[in-house]
Amino acid sequence: MSLFDLTGTVALVSGAASGMGRAASLALAEHGADLLICDINAEGLRETADAICAIGRRAVAVSCNVSEPEAIRKMFATLDTEFGRIDFLGNFAGEGLLGNPEDISLEKVHQVFDNLVFGRFIMCQEAGRRMLSAGRGSILNIGSLASVSSLGRGHIAYSMAMGAVVQMTRELSTEWSGHGVRVNSILPAQVVNPGLLKRMMADPSLEEQWLRGIPRGRLGQPNDIQGLVVLLASDASSWITGAIIAMDGGNLAANAGATMRHAASPPLQ
Repeated sequence: MSLFDLTGTVALVSGAASGMGRAASLALAEHGADLLICDINAEGLRETADAICAIGRRAVAVSCNVSEPEAIRKMFATLDTEFGRIDFLGNFAGEGLLGNPEDISLEKVHQVFDNLVFGRFIMCQEAGRRMLSAGRGSILNIGSLASVSSLGRGHIAYSMAMGAVVQMTRELSTEWSGHGVRVNSILPAQVVNPGLLKRMMADPSLEEQWLRGIPRGRLGQPNDIQGLVVLLASDASSWITGAIIAMDGGNLAANAGATMRHAASPPLQ
């Protein structure tokens, strides 16, 4: 277990108020990390901070909109004051906007890129400068399967942005890994969160549609991210960089015409 020991390390996780960001923050704390966590959801952020403290680790909560570069820079100044170091960055925050490609405004596309691309880049830039000075560090950019395969249903701006996130991850890894800073990306399929639940309530057919493409037979849960996050934050992954890791229940592996066999399915004859 010493491979996964994060005692003495400092992590910064965005989007920590709920979903995968919260789950990642708790997993890091359980393995010994202290954290600066941020979100625009003040109540959820406070609950996550309290849960980290209950584990026995330190948590500093900062309200930050990751689409605003100056807010990010101020947050890193707080990190310098409170901790004086950063060992792991988890870029989870940011949301997309739906719109048909023939109708969506350029302003909405800009908004999506501000949230998902430019915000992540500034976060990487600020963390990267500090990690390069220290000669070590690990950065995780949360992407999406939409970066490598198309979703349809009005995801044009989201998919474009996530494609940029994945390529940014590759470029940063190439630039920085020789100086001790690793950069990787995780691409989730549909992971249950408040936004996804709202969409499923509005359209009950969505869950069935998604499950048709997931051989594992269920949607993702926020806690599914925890093992990967701890791995990528720890020395256990010291030779993993530039990796684009699908966390999708087998979605990418399955052909569109594939037939899923679940535990209750009869054996093939």
